[in-house]
Amino acid sequence: MRTNRSEPFQSDNLQAKAFGFPSSFPETDFMINKIARSVADAMAGIQDGSTVLIGGFGTAGIPNELIEGLIEQGAKDLTVVNNNAGNAETGLAALLKAGRVRKIICSFPRQADSQVFDGLYRSGKLELELVPQGNLAERIRAAGAGIGAFFCPTGFGTQLAGDRETRDIDGKQYVLEYPIRGDVALIKAEQGDRWGNLTYRKAARNFGPVMAMAADRTIATVHEIVELGAMDPETIVTPGIFVNKIVKIDRVATQAGGFKKAA
Repeated sequence: MRTNRSEPFQSDNLQAKAFGFPSSFPETDFMINKIARSVADAMAGIQDGSTVLIGGFGTAGIPNELIEGLIEQGAKDLTVVNNNAGNAETGLAALLKAGRVRKIICSFPRQADSQVFDGLYRSGKLELELVPQGNLAERIRAAGAGIGAFFCPTGFGTQLAGDRETRDIDGKQYVLEYPIRGDVALIKAEQGDRWGNLTYRKAARNFGPVMAMAADRTIATVHEIVELGAMDPETIVTPGIFVNKIVKIDRVATQAGGFKKAA
């Protein structure tokens, strides 16, 4: 049986014979190939009510093409997990504006250009779970690592702790935190191969690696698809075992967000 490591394939004909297929079975039918033909192809099957982890820190690393694909795909009543709650009326803000999101879990919802979130939240049309940024990252990472729960000092004695269990550990107070697992993760990477191995570009990496581990299904955009084996294994950040589909997109300059332009 094949593994997901970057090593030469065994003879496809030998494997075909072992599984009872004709020895002339086409080689490509046995190859692991996670490259989607289009964004629509990659997004197919996302269910109503899903929890969707969306990478990005402000506008850095936000997978706008996948978010647009999710809007077109039509899934609704979503719980979205992101560091922010959208900028202006594009990307995540466009998903909120389309009325597809029931709840957002984030650490920094309000900015100068977060008018879409502000309006929905103030009108009671959107539920918010506010999570300190470090806790957010660790709760997602814990889901990927199979950790059932953990204690963290951040938020103790504040409204963020809610009515969750607290504990004194070595004289310091901690709050019980639970993992955040996603049905789907949408992330933006820099480079990938057909096995789904990924690298990232600088700050665009942010939540991508932990979200890929914490979701049942991960879809990533990449700017470059390389031949299998071309990526140095030491530079791969997200192994393909955590990725289901990759989509090649054009490189577009990231627009800054979080502020309003002067009149």
